[in-house]
Amino acid sequence: MAKPKRIYLAGPEVFFPATEHQSIVAQKKRLLREYGFEGVDPLDTELAFSENQAKPERGQRIYLANRELMDSCDAIIANLTPFRGISADPGTVFEVGYMIGQGKPAFGFTLDGRHYRERAGSTGLDNLGNTIEDFEMSDNLMIEGGISDSGGQLLVAEQPGEHRFFSAELFRRCVKAMVHSA
Repeated sequence: MAKPKRIYLAGPEVFFPATEHQSIVAQKKRLLREYGFEGVDPLDTELAFSENQAKPERGQRIYLANRELMDSCDAIIANLTPFRGISADPGTVFEVGYMIGQGKPAFGFTLDGRHYRERAGSTGLDNLGNTIEDFEMSDNLMIEGGISDSGGQLLVAEQPGEHRFFSAELFRRCVKAMVHSA
C-alpha cells in the first residue's frame, strides 16, 4: 500500500494556547485522513533547547526543522486568515512561497471574506500616504497569484467558523479542492 501524501499545515495556530492549537490541528489531521492524506503540523518536531541557548539560535533551529518538514511534504494547506494586521501571518506566507518554489501545490483558506483593500481602509492610502493595492483579491497579489499558479486555490469563508481562525467546513472544502486538482 502506498504511503499517503503528506500535507504541511501552515498557519497562525502555532501561536495559540496549546489546547486550542491541539484541538484545531487534530480536526485538520482527522479531515485529511478521511481523504487519505497525512497532516503534518509545524509543531510535529520534537526540539529540545538548553537553558543557555540564545533565542536567535533557537529560532534558527525551529526554521530548519520546519523546512525539513516542508521538504518531506507533497503539498501545503495554509490558513491565510489575517493575523496581527490586515494580512496573513508572515511566517505562513513564507511557507507557502517555499512550497511553491519547490513546485508543490499550495492551497489556502481565509475566514475574512473582505478583499485586501477593504481591510486596509477606505481611502486607498495607508497612514503614511502609500498606495494600497486593489486587485479585488483576498490578500497581496503575490500570495494569491502564487497559489493559483501552483495549481492550488485560495478558498474564502462564506460564513464565520466555529473559531475566529478555523472552520472545519472551510478546511474540508480546501481538502476537496486539493483532491479534485490532482
